[in-house]
Amino acid sequence: MKQRLAILGSTGSIGVQTLDIARENPDRFEVRVLTAHRNWEQLARQAREFDVDTVVIADERHYHALCEALADTDTKVYAGEEAVAQVAEAGDTDVVVNALVGYAGLAPTVAALRARKKLALANKESLVVGGERVMELARTQQAPIIPIDSEHSAIFQCLVGERSPLRRLIITCSGGSFRNLKREELAHVTVEQALRHPQWDMGAKITIDSSTLVNKGFEVIEAHWLFDVPAEQISVIQHPQSIIHSMVEFDDGAIKAQLGTPDMRMPISYALLFPERAHRPSERFNFLNHPELTFSEVDRVKYPALDIAYDCLRRKGTAACVMNGSNEVAVAAFLNRQCAWLDIVRTIEYALSKATFISNPTLDDYAASNEESRRLAAEFLHL
Repeated sequence: MKQRLAILGSTGSIGVQTLDIARENPDRFEVRVLTAHRNWEQLARQAREFDVDTVVIADERHYHALCEALADTDTKVYAGEEAVAQVAEAGDTDVVVNALVGYAGLAPTVAALRARKKLALANKESLVVGGERVMELARTQQAPIIPIDSEHSAIFQCLVGERSPLRRLIITCSGGSFRNLKREELAHVTVEQALRHPQWDMGAKITIDSSTLVNKGFEVIEAHWLFDVPAEQISVIQHPQSIIHSMVEFDDGAIKAQLGTPDMRMPISYALLFPERAHRPSERFNFLNHPELTFSEVDRVKYPALDIAYDCLRRKGTAACVMNGSNEVAVAAFLNRQCAWLDIVRTIEYALSKATFISNPTLDDYAASNEESRRLAAEFLHL
């Protein structure tokens, strides 16, 4: 029986690669729902190719253009961020792939879990912002969350079948675009430099987050919620080749690692087909082409965002929500050339120093905290 997919963020990097997996396995998947933020033209092409039942364009300004593009089809067209969450919960889909970027992914994550659907999660911000509420909902609804992030997929794969206590999670880090630059060279780095990731082909937002190590900090927070492991048992180690995606150390000292080429189709297909694996004949790893795998400590002075994330994790409450919201504003400003790269982390620090802290937040509290953090970030950057 085919799995019926809803792919949220189908025109982004993860969404496009998820459709590649569906295209490779037409006997396993039926694409029913697609959503995009503003790229209505690509969304329309995808809808036609996969003959989908429903599409949603989050940016309502493109609703009429999308309707016209699909007027000769039976595809239903909706618009707005609320509609994205509604299609995650409704319909005849079995699996929701949340490949949205940023805070916008939280409401659809909650909606999918409420409907007891399998959630293939690439939107780490759902757990960074609202991990406690999200995991609580997943438990009460008995709705599975399978991670798509390569690091968390690696940890998940290393834990399958294990019953013994683990000693620590070891999350690997490529070092991002500026791993070979000295601290003093970071003051004048450009958008173009930041977007040139040495290993991964990703969207602009996550590539910038990788350059600041905000993304790695968020992965620590996500790992805590997914695997119920305290901050003190989550390590980050720099591994520039990006071949080992992450590791798990057990109480007996044994370490399991998941290795592979830097290709997101592998963790995507694993999340969709778990507990099975996809047949991908094109994937062949040659150790002789990678004779050296190296590791080093992360420079915490050069990359202060990592320690900020650990601090937010220990504080819990709305701290990580503030970090995420202010970071989203700062990254957008950097990409629009409205601030310097170093201002991204400075903005986060300012927002955390000024924002209201709520220790036991509700979903409504997260929404208010997100708005406050964005306002504080704009204030700091004079936007």
